[in-house]
Amino acid sequence: MKRLRSATLEGLDAHPVDVETTFTKGLPGFQIVGLGSAAIQESKERVKAALLSGGFAFPPLRITVSLSPSDLQKNGSHFDLPIALSIALQNDETNLDGLFFFGELGLDGTLKETQAIFPLLLSLKNRGLVEKAMVPAASLERLSLIPGIEYIGVETLEEAIKVCKKEAEPRRVAPAPIPGQRLSVGGADYWYLADYPEDFAEVRGQEVAKRAALIAAAGMHNLLMEGSPGCGKSMIAKRLRHILPPMRLDEILQATQYAILGDEEPAFRPLRPYRSPHHSASKPSIFGGGSGNTPKIGEVALAHLGILFFDEFPHFQKSVLEALREPLQDHRVHISRVGAKVAYETRFLFVAAQNPCPCGNLLSTTHPCRCTELEIKRYKNRISDPLLDRIELYVQMQEPSPDDAPTLTSAQMHEAVIAAFARQMERGQSQPNGKLDEKGIDTYCALSDEADAVLRKAVVNFGLSHRAVANAKKVARTVADLAGSERIEKAHLLEALSFRRRS
Repeated sequence: MKRLRSATLEGLDAHPVDVETTFTKGLPGFQIVGLGSAAIQESKERVKAALLSGGFAFPPLRITVSLSPSDLQKNGSHFDLPIALSIALQNDETNLDGLFFFGELGLDGTLKETQAIFPLLLSLKNRGLVEKAMVPAASLERLSLIPGIEYIGVETLEEAIKVCKKEAEPRRVAPAPIPGQRLSVGGADYWYLADYPEDFAEVRGQEVAKRAALIAAAGMHNLLMEGSPGCGKSMIAKRLRHILPPMRLDEILQATQYAILGDEEPAFRPLRPYRSPHHSASKPSIFGGGSGNTPKIGEVALAHLGILFFDEFPHFQKSVLEALREPLQDHRVHISRVGAKVAYETRFLFVAAQNPCPCGNLLSTTHPCRCTELEIKRYKNRISDPLLDRIELYVQMQEPSPDDAPTLTSAQMHEAVIAAFARQMERGQSQPNGKLDEKGIDTYCALSDEADAVLRKAVVNFGLSHRAVANAKKVARTVADLAGSERIEKAHLLEALSFRRRS
């Protein structure tokens, strides 16, 4: 019996699978057992055609391929290579222990890459389960971004057989360079792109909103913008993506993994994701799920490490808005199905935009508002206070004027963000200010005596909740970082409180 190793995905986690093959007496046949999906069952025909094209002669015996553990559902066409090799190397004594095999076979024996290989190897590496893997040569460049794995790249099944028999040298490739610029802080490396296809210089006026956007980007703080239609809310949200903090290699890999699981085109570059679902989107499409036993990834997980933008905020379904509280607070979303339970990380910057009233003209100086007080109240009541309490920055935008001149550019704002981010990492933080937990707030958000006195007065005068106090400290910490201050002073706290939403 020949045994080779591969793996299958269950949610985010890869589970090792032993591919065991035996030849037994009986009517010639080919059977795959072990809860293989339709793609795995179809691999029988691909494997047979690939082996025959390479000159392999099937013995007049019954071939049984077992995918172990047999009680785990397996998916993916990447099982073609280990199945074919377990048959072709049945009588070979080469030791292949510790080597994982991935790849889809063409009918002519060529090896094709599949999107599942990257998240599989990344998960196996994070769990310390893989050191060597045989993969399609076409996958080597992108897979080389995952450090600590020795890759063997092959183009055909015939080449794979020769490499396993040590009759040919494996292909090797140097790690692919990460595009963009590198920043070294505290012994760790971060990457970012100094590319601004959409520039803040195009947003005229709105200096308060730009300042709020700068603070939001520097500390990854949630932001709510309210203003009349056409005042620039969506423009600011789209430009935020290009001034976000640099990314570590593991963050680039994780964002790529999530994109692949969401059937998105992987970027493999230090550009944080940007997701903007329509307000009519269903709850499963935003939070993940689906009708099958394998939950699909949703928008909140695809936005992990980047931006989730809700335009027309109050028009989202009430169930969606209330369910948003969990990923904003716990930075995780849990999906439960009969056959699986999956948890995705959701550490994103949440940006929301809304009109001040149903017609949008409540703040306008040129267009009269057509809404009644009751309609405005119902409109604003669609968003609950507990949800609003999780948004640190609120800005009310004014109508733009033709006389407004462009001021800050994205390049200038990004430079300030990077400097503030570097200060956060130099303090030993593992997360930006906006994602600090209670312990992190106590450790890194120390107030001066004067700032502490101001905060105590604000708690009494405005009735701030415990979460509101924590939010004010985190925003003030970012304001202080932008100013280059080691401590949070009175001026920093006052600016943070100025972005507090008033009822």
